[in-house]
Amino acid sequence: MAQLTVRNVKEEIVRALKQRAAARGRSAEAEHREILRTALLDGKVEDFAIRAEALRMRLHSTVDSSEIIRADRDRDNLA
Repeated sequence: MAQLTVRNVKEEIVRALKQRAAARGRSAEAEHREILRTALLDGKVEDFAIRAEALRMRLHSTVDSSEIIRADRDRDNLA
């Protein structure tokens, strides 16, 4: 495989790349590869799966809805 070197990248872009990578559980290098692949090979079937996974990750909630449902059910049973 080929290697790329990117020079003169603003620190804020590097920081954003690292944050985005961490949010997706990837290294900055892996995230960089994914960004390039997505940008350059847009329209491929794989892109849909990757975009869908990214959306699932963004929408992932730490709230356990079963607790809310139980509390609501218990409240209704007391009435």
